Order: sequence, then structure tokens, then C-alpha cells
Amino acid sequence: MAITSQQVKELREMTGVGMMDCKKALVETDGDMEAAVDWLRSRGLAKAAKKADRVAAEGLIGVASAGAKAVVIELNSETDFVARNEAFQALVRAIAEVALTTNGSVEAVKAGDFPGTGRTVEGEVTEAISRIGENMTLRRAAALSVPVGVVGTYVHAAVAPNLGKIGILVGLESTGDKAVLEAFGRQLAMHVAAASPSPLAVNPDELSAEIVAHERAIFKEQAMMSGKPAEIAEKMVEGRIRKYYEEVCLLAQTFVIDGETKVADAVKAAEKDAGAPIRVTGFVRFVLGEGVEKRQSDFAAEVAEAANKN
Repeated sequence: MAITSQQVKELREMTGVGMMDCKKALVETDGDMEAAVDWLRSRGLAKAAKKADRVAAEGLIGVASAGAKAVVIELNSETDFVARNEAFQALVRAIAEVALTTNGSVEAVKAGDFPGTGRTVEGEVTEAISRIGENMTLRRAAALSVPVGVVGTYVHAAVAPNLGKIGILVGLESTGDKAVLEAFGRQLAMHVAAASPSPLAVNPDELSAEIVAHERAIFKEQAMMSGKPAEIAEKMVEGRIRKYYEEVCLLAQTFVIDGETKVADAVKAAEKDAGAPIRVTGFVRFVLGEGVEKRQSDFAAEVAEAANKN
């Protein structure tokens, strides 16, 4: 298949690799963007590139919390102009509060009663579409709770309290001092928002087998291409897997708050201040537009199409 300059440009933006290598990777993989990323990685030309780097959507992330439980929702709009609208922001805030009364699934949130209207959340979104004049979608929602302790929250690029472009929840199970837990929970949520690469799991045991197998396959191809004997190549793979765990597992990452301490050690320090053990039970990270493919626009073609219709 023919490789377009737009594909090459997109792959370069995702990986930081030169144009010629990007084109070669796309040719070798028949234009499959994800396969091209892996092709470049297996040859040591690129690090992992996330799908989030190629996505875009407008709207807002909303967060609501009640101590041991918190929720995060994403309401998409067509334009950023609407996302800055106070009515839209009030809608997101209200939906997040409704989400607190549900199990956090998007289906449950849509079916929840929107206060003061007699409508469901889904019905209120439909009403807002006709009122504001722009399409909107409650795309996803999630909840996190702990039996005892707090769920720390953080919203990045906030346009109003608890509304912004990135929303984070972090569960801390502990009987310790609530004020200490809340302060540390917020710091840990800020870490999840800022860490690069973004954490995929709290610890290696929670990483999906599919993700680990995918990374192992890339590392194995790298080792084989090095020409090392099989047993040395296998040790190279295991070493790279251990390094991968350190990069993507929350507790093994370097705490962004001080840039030195491992998150696991920061948890231990917080335990002393809280006066009780702390277990990080999980986290949720929503980035606005994550998973929505960017619409590629050819302006010249659009103008020509419009002209042909007249």
C-alpha cells in the first residue's frame, strides 16, 4: 500500500524518530501504525509510544469524592468553546455527583437520576444538547473506593474546582490520620498525572499478561538482533523486563514530588506520619480525549468537495 506523508508525520510525532526510518517502518508493516511503533522499538529507534499521543476530543473531566470513595467522569463536546461554558461545567459537576451514588460504570451513571429534573443523566445530556446546540457524549466513568482510608484526587489543567483535562483517583487503605492520608493521596494523584511513562499498575503482579507478553516479544527480538548467544539473550530479556517494571509500576517509579524517592519509600514515610500502614489499592487516570482517534482533515479536498456540491 502507498504510505502517505501524513502517516509518516504522525509516526514521527509519536516516536521522535527520523522521517526516513518512520517511512521504512510503515512500509515494512503495511501502514499499521501500532506495528510500525513496535518495528522501530525492536530496532532500538524508539521508546513506547502511547495511543493517547494521537487522540483528541473536547469537553471536560469531572471528579467528585466523599472520603473513602471517589469518581471520575468524562463528558465530551464538539468544541473547547462549549467546554468553557458555565452551563456545560455545571452539567459535568452535577453528573460527577450523581456518579458518586452509583457503582461508577458509565451505564449506571447514565441511568442515574439527575437532580431536580425528573430525568436520568442520559436524558439531561440529551436536553443539554438541544439547549446548548452542540453534540455531547458521556463517554466513560469510573469509581474507586477503599473499606477504610481515603481516595486521593487531583485534576490537572483545571478550569474550575474538580473540572479539567486530566483526572486522577488513588486509593489509600489505612486506619491512619485522615488529614495525612488526604494530603499524601493528593500528592500521589499528582504523581500519576505527571509521571512519564504513566504508570500502568501499582505493582508487577497487576500488569496484564498481554502487556507483559507484548513487551517481552519486543525485547526478545532486540536481543536476537544483537547476535548474542541464546542464554545471554534470555538474560538480556529478563533484565529489560525488570527495568520495564520499574518504569511502569507505580510503587517502583521515582516520586515526581521530590524527583529522588521511590514511590514505595514515599508510602513508607507517609505511614510514619499517618501512624498506620498504608496500602495503595489502585488508581484511575482519565485524560481528556484518550482513545478517541483524531480526525485527519484535508482542507483542500473539503473545499473542492463543497465547490462540487454547488
